[in-house]
Formats: sequence, structure tokens, C-alpha cells
Amino acid sequence: MALDVTGTDPGGLGTSAWFALLTVSALLAAWALTWLTRWIAERRAILDAPNHRSSHMRPTPKGGGLAITAVLLTSWAGLTLWPAAALEVAAFDPRPVIALAALLAAMSWLDDLRGLSPLFRFPVQIAIAALGLSSFPESALVFQGWLPPLADRVLTVIVWVWFLNLYNFMDGIDGITGIESLVITGGLCLLALLGAAPAALGWLALFAAAAVAGFLPWNWAPARIFAGDVGSVTLGFVLGWLLLWLAASGQWAAALILPLYYLVDSGTTLLARLARREKIWEAHRDHAYQKAVRRGLGHDGVSLRVLLAGFALVCFAVVAAAGAPWVSFFCALLVVGALMANLLKGRDTPPARAA
Repeated sequence: MALDVTGTDPGGLGTSAWFALLTVSALLAAWALTWLTRWIAERRAILDAPNHRSSHMRPTPKGGGLAITAVLLTSWAGLTLWPAAALEVAAFDPRPVIALAALLAAMSWLDDLRGLSPLFRFPVQIAIAALGLSSFPESALVFQGWLPPLADRVLTVIVWVWFLNLYNFMDGIDGITGIESLVITGGLCLLALLGAAPAALGWLALFAAAAVAGFLPWNWAPARIFAGDVGSVTLGFVLGWLLLWLAASGQWAAALILPLYYLVDSGTTLLARLARREKIWEAHRDHAYQKAVRRGLGHDGVSLRVLLAGFALVCFAVVAAAGAPWVSFFCALLVVGALMANLLKGRDTPPARAA
């Protein structure tokens, strides 16, 4: 059972005051743990070395996602233990997702350190996503009854696995995944605040935002540490769950609009690589954001453009939740189309030689 925070805390302070304090604490903890992770990674030479597919030019510590994951999952677990007097039981259960996210993070960290075959990774990810559906009540259908229940569940697993992998593929320049994560979680918090999404979903999104916000200063260009697969894959998994929850709650348009830039950039790149008969599971530099860096926009310039477009997407998600889903989705597509056009403007240059 997921937890919907209501009422007041028995200790005398209002629930909102406690949660503001806990949110700030989570942000500071993520910042400090990222510093510690970077310090350890430098001394143990746990570095991401540049290659012909990289967008960075020097070896950079990796594993910052360990800090994000530790703070996010600890804070989520703490939510499930909040005093009963301040909680209302809701339908979705975060506890299986917490345990499965920890398992996925452990596997992704091994992938960061040693490299795991896609033939191993993908079946494990599918199994984890399938088990993650145990957090959904039987009546919760992501595709709004357009499919039979079994087909809804199967397609939900496929979409979830695709989302967590695209989140990993899109984590290719400084700051971009931190920005995208804040757009998604910020939108979810706003929807919950306005009563368009379950309050419990909003609280979980808030702590996810705090974990990412504590990491982002260390990852801003020029990045002093990368999240690694342990960060991007785990974030894709937990944020994917929140978005699926939002869709199953009836807000399918808002659930598509919030991550729309990542969906479009990754989707168009995937189709183009399939058309060229390339191995789609291999790393590459074909995404629009990567081409924009080669065209001279810079890591921070691209990430700030994603943030600007993200503000518009959050606004359209709110309008969609208010009762205008199709118009809002069309307007959101126009925003993302304009962003893509801006990122792809100019002449592409060959990848620079790694230093």
C-alpha cells in the first residue's frame, strides 16, 4: 500500500513543515554523498575514460548515481514508516519498487565497473519491471482500458523497460539528466499540489527531486562526476514508475508530456539507427543533444534549452490534467519540435579526439 500524507504530525509541527525539513535534508545528504563518492572514485581510479562515442574530453569520476540512489530510496523507505496518525492508505505500494530499484542499481553498478552483456541486462530488467507491477492494484490500467488487462500489463512492462533504457541512453552530456529529472519530478509535484495527481505520488516525486538536486551541481558543466548507469538506469526505473502511476490514475496526457523531449529525441534516434541497420544497444553520438554539443552549443547551453522547454511542458501537463489533453499534447509536441530544430541547427562536426 502506498502512503498518502495527510493530517498533522503528532509532535506538534505540521506535516508540511516536517516534509520541508526532510526535503532539504535529503538535498544536502545527496550533495555530501556525491562529494564523498567523487573523492573515493578519484582515489580508486573509477573513471569514465573518453572514447570516440563520448562527449567529454578527459577521464571523469563516475558513480554519482550511488548518492542519488541511496538518498532517494532511503527517503522513500522512510515515507512508508511515517507515523500512522499522519497517513492515509492509498492504492499503489512503493515498497516493491524500492526493493527492485535497489536490485537494479546493484546490477547497474556492476555494469559501470565491469560491463555486462545486453543479453544478461535486458532479461533481468524485464523481470524486475514485471515484478514491479505488483505495486499496481489490479484495477489500475495504464492504457485506460483501450487494451485487455493482460495486454495492458505486458505493454506496460515493455514501455517501462524501454523508458529506463532510454533514460540511460540520453545521459550523455553534463547536466541533462539532472535537468530532465527535475522537470519530471517538478511537474509531478505541481500536479499533486493542484489535486490533479495523488498526494503520495507528489511526496515521492519531491524526494526524488531533492536527491537529483543535490547531485546536479557536481554534474553541471564541466562535470566533476558522472551519474553512471547506476544513476541513469535507476532514475529511469523509479521515474518511469511514477509516470505509469500518473497514467493509470487517468492523467495519460500529462504522463506523456512531462518526459516528451526524452521520448522524442530517443525515439527518432532509435528509428534512424534501425533504418541504418545499426546495433541499437551500442553507445553512440547520434542524439540531437549530442549533435548540438558538436555544433558548438556546449553542454550547459543544451541543458538550459532542455530546462526552458521543460517549463513549457510542465505548463502543458497542468493544462492537460485540467481537461484539455489532446490540445495540450499537440502544443507540447510543437515545443519539443522547436527544441529539436534548435538543437539540430547548423553544421555537424566530426567527434573530437579524446584527450
